[in-house]
Amino acid sequence: MNKKQFVVGSTVVLVLAGGLVGHDANAAKKKQVLAVGSTALQPLASQAAEMYGEKHPGVSVVVQGGGSGAGLSQVGKGGVTIGNSDIFASQKDGVDAKKLTDHKVAVVGITPVVNKDVPVKSLTKAELRDIFTGKITNWKDVGGKDEDIVLVNRAQGSGTRFTFEHDVLDGESAKTSQEQDDNGAVQKIVSTTPGAISYLAFSYTTGPNAKGIKTVAIDNVKPTDKNVASNKWQIWAYEHMYTTKKTDKNTKSYIKFVQSAMKSTIKKLGYIPVSDMKVTKNADGDVKKN
Repeated sequence: MNKKQFVVGSTVVLVLAGGLVGHDANAAKKKQVLAVGSTALQPLASQAAEMYGEKHPGVSVVVQGGGSGAGLSQVGKGGVTIGNSDIFASQKDGVDAKKLTDHKVAVVGITPVVNKDVPVKSLTKAELRDIFTGKITNWKDVGGKDEDIVLVNRAQGSGTRFTFEHDVLDGESAKTSQEQDDNGAVQKIVSTTPGAISYLAFSYTTGPNAKGIKTVAIDNVKPTDKNVASNKWQIWAYEHMYTTKKTDKNTKSYIKFVQSAMKSTIKKLGYIPVSDMKVTKNADGDVKKN
């Protein structure tokens, strides 16, 4: 029997294949892999946990959200076995990247999203920056209707926010606005708030929960996997699973499973396999062709 608990925010995502959850005595004997961090990576990590558990019934994989910053901080302190992150460890203050091993498991595109009532289909990068820094506050100023722009941001410590601000704001500070801890919460708020704009990982822009939102092109470039792979769409990041230099065999096995056996699932869930990328990006944001 399989039992799954999916997640909102930093709630535990528990996948125990091959046994019962809760008071099952056998569950207590299972060897555990604990992955914490990026909510952008969470759908893939959770699906991989379920699939891995079916093949390895003696191992349970627990996946929690909380943001990339939390994942990196906790794995660095030895509190978890995997720190899921949308950013390089060297980009997080207070984390000694030299003590961690980086396992890149996928690439995630990040796109502006608006409530479906907003008629704007494309923004220039300058317009998008001016919206998030508070210089533009009404949709009529960028070709939309006379409607206030409602900003929804991710919380500090979010890898998705770090990537968006690094690639769009060019060093300017975002206007103070409501902040949400995870992609799922942003998805829900933007879909139910007229005039709202935020940004999401591609993996949160499809499916039944995304019916109330739509993506926005930048300079008429659409947010597609193909455009990410060539860097024509420039707002993207690697999905990292960080471990300590010395980690247990079950953690290594799970990560290897994600890297080697999940390519079709990676695509299905809205991510891009690292092997499909025609460019590479380093921690400084420098991009070069493969």
